[in-house]
Amino acid sequence: MTHPSDNRASNIIVNHDFSNGLDSWHPNCCEAFVVSAESRNQIGLSRKSGGNYAVVKNRTEHWQGLEQDVTSRISPGCTYFVSACVGVSEPLSGFTNVMATLKLENHGSATSYLFIGKTSVSKGKWEMVEGTFSLSTVPKRVIFYLEGPPPGVELLIDSVVISCSSSSKSESTSERFNIAGDEIIINPQFVDGLSNWSGRGCKVVLHDSMADGKIVPQTGKVFASATERTQSWNGIQQEITGRLQRKLAYNVMAVVRIYGNNVTSATVQATLWVQTPDRREQYIGIAKVQATDKDWVQLQGKFLLNGSQSRVVIYLEGPPPGTDILVNVLSIKHAEKIPPSPPPVIENPDYGVNIITNSQLSDGTNGWFPLGNCNLSVALGSPHILPPMARASLGVYEPLSGRYILVTKRTQTWMGPAQMITDKLKLFLTYQVSAWVQIGSGASGPQNVNVALSVDGQWVNGGQVEIKDGRWHEIGGSFRIEKQPSKVMVYIQGPAAGLDLMVAGLQIFPVDRVDRFKHLARQTDMTRKRDVILQFSGSSSSSLFGTSVKVTQTQNSFPIGSCINRTNIDNEDFVDFFLKNFNWAVFGNELKWYWTEPQRGNFNYKDADDMLAFCQDHKIETRGHCIFWEVQSTVQQWIQALNKKDLMTAVQNRLTGLLTRYKGKFRHYDVNNEMLHGSFYQDRLGKDIRAYMFKTANQLDPSATLFVNDYHVEDGCDTRSYPEKYIEQILDFQQQGAPVGGIGIQGHIDNPVGPIVSDALDKLGVLGLPIWFTELDVSSVNEHVRGEDLEVMLREAFAHPAVEGVMLWGFWELFMSRDNAHLVDAEGEINETGKIFLALKQEWLSHAHGRIDIQGQFEFRGFHGTYVVEIETESDKVSKTFVVDKGDSPLVVSIDL
Repeated sequence: MTHPSDNRASNIIVNHDFSNGLDSWHPNCCEAFVVSAESRNQIGLSRKSGGNYAVVKNRTEHWQGLEQDVTSRISPGCTYFVSACVGVSEPLSGFTNVMATLKLENHGSATSYLFIGKTSVSKGKWEMVEGTFSLSTVPKRVIFYLEGPPPGVELLIDSVVISCSSSSKSESTSERFNIAGDEIIINPQFVDGLSNWSGRGCKVVLHDSMADGKIVPQTGKVFASATERTQSWNGIQQEITGRLQRKLAYNVMAVVRIYGNNVTSATVQATLWVQTPDRREQYIGIAKVQATDKDWVQLQGKFLLNGSQSRVVIYLEGPPPGTDILVNVLSIKHAEKIPPSPPPVIENPDYGVNIITNSQLSDGTNGWFPLGNCNLSVALGSPHILPPMARASLGVYEPLSGRYILVTKRTQTWMGPAQMITDKLKLFLTYQVSAWVQIGSGASGPQNVNVALSVDGQWVNGGQVEIKDGRWHEIGGSFRIEKQPSKVMVYIQGPAAGLDLMVAGLQIFPVDRVDRFKHLARQTDMTRKRDVILQFSGSSSSSLFGTSVKVTQTQNSFPIGSCINRTNIDNEDFVDFFLKNFNWAVFGNELKWYWTEPQRGNFNYKDADDMLAFCQDHKIETRGHCIFWEVQSTVQQWIQALNKKDLMTAVQNRLTGLLTRYKGKFRHYDVNNEMLHGSFYQDRLGKDIRAYMFKTANQLDPSATLFVNDYHVEDGCDTRSYPEKYIEQILDFQQQGAPVGGIGIQGHIDNPVGPIVSDALDKLGVLGLPIWFTELDVSSVNEHVRGEDLEVMLREAFAHPAVEGVMLWGFWELFMSRDNAHLVDAEGEINETGKIFLALKQEWLSHAHGRIDIQGQFEFRGFHGTYVVEIETESDKVSKTFVVDKGDSPLVVSIDL
């Protein structure tokens, strides 16, 4: 036998093309056979080269596949390149992964596994699994195998090549297919000077020191500077084409600072420029850091490429022109998987127990102290009932005492009553905040009152309310602490200096979410289910009594959708999860004005066209987000520079261009996004412009439902967007003739509390308009807590009769606007949050079985949606499809057999 080190280009796999049947190959706890060139059509997939291929069948586990012992053909220290041509057969819809893996049986220790590479495969198409591996020592046994598709799906293997390349070839293949820990950047610390580095629109210079020796490298002997920058996007760059795999996550780390032009602080950003094979350009923001001219700082981020690339360049940018970007290190490595946090263990949570000392003020102001130079006293005359949102959470409660804290001689807005609560808080518990508040006379306008927490000096919002009169107002909110603090203080603040503040019945207590879920289950049964009577008839109907009936719901009709981006649809794993679990889509950016017309007259509708075609092909309904965005910072500079006349023309052109192009294509439109938080168009074009946008959009596309859309409406933490203010805005539009057809609540929420969310929905529901959560996301570093937050929001939405749909603002890591909000990690693994989401989707499907009664009927109660009923008689098995719509009376479905 020739040792592999003597013939580095040879294939170490024996019988790599199955020309000798299954010789040297072994099925792993399953069965396999070889399809010859003459009989290849029996599987429906022709071999690429016309020869044989293997079929692995009767697979009951993901890890079952075909393997070969390669121990004797492996040399320590050699880098091996793996390339396998694979496919899948029935039964499969969508995409699945096929993986190449090494099983390493070590001497005297546990067996370990080394991941080599994976690819996404769909039925009827061959794909390549490629990767590299290297072993420093050769264990007792090295077994190569291919695995991955779901149980029951047949794995097809066309050929397998594993070769140990020459040193020069090894270098090129490791650039194309890196393994965990491999460095993607060549010369990351400038050891070889500026080799492989260049300036992006500027010069790049190497230094051992600058500023008379005041600036020296943090690590190593040298650093680089991007200098003579005339644009903010100028910086240092390196082309990394061919060194990245699509659908693998990469970490970026850089050590940077700035210098010159009298700028002491500026944002430095790592950006990826990608050109696709069809010459489309993409810019992917990886990470930002606030850099200074005083010290080196570390920039860290993560990215993933969904589609194929013809060119990829990473570069640093950001500071104003004339300011140098200094770089000591810039590194890219495959991102290692971080194990998920365990579910938090909370002993004696004491749900519903108030942690505030002397809340009823029966002991004067004992336990309270004035924050700042103000006076606290106790007075009588506050409400005796708990605020409604607290009552909904507490269940059993006592009336309030009617006493309140009177705060006088306030000389700063932050002055008010305070209390230390450090030792009473438990990590990962969600706390609800509730109180009655009032302000004294003399206010010159609306006043903001805030229950705040100081957590180790950091402000945390516990709830806010806007007060315009002398009444008592309910204030409600929530918070959660996920890192152990050393000092936590709660205080009430907000009205202008000189105004008296009154606070009664402050309650801070952990909420029992499980108990709330039980209540919501009962409410859901009334809101989302209907009694159904299946009435069977036919020539043999007299003999149907006692016949077995099985009812299975295949789809719930309640819309649950997600935000998607153009690059997402190039990722087969993303598409597979999306199509299996969502029936609506909204485009993250691709329909926004700054995307479709970034420069005046320079239009880009291709991305939106591609995404719309994708949705139409898969029968996915779409929301149009958004025609305009009222927040000035989101408006293109060329629009902001227009005079009033030209701006009005541009607005008219935007309406006509967008709604004519996509007439009848989008079911909903967010007409002017976030009008409670911005006023660019209203300030420039007058109060009537908003109603004009709605009326014109309706004329151009009467089939679309037109929405208002805003954030923080549902959580009690923002005095700009509480339900009453939203209602006032909508009624004002309607009085102007604006055809507002729906209410969008974005749902970017922290620490959600069911009764607070439900209270907002109750108030908005009075308008009689459909309510949608349009951009729902939740965030927690702990996947279990994050999943619980998502469950709170989905259950509240599903149980409330005014809510007609929910859109998640993404689900895939690195493609969401918030960190720690994803359901699926960047490389396709479903996390604990995702598992909770999938379990809810299953819970909201009804199934029933039984027998036909003497009247020829079968009755059940089920969720609205599509069903299949199977009836098995003595002579036949019949399957019928039917739909359960909304309705108060029982639905009678006639089924003719």
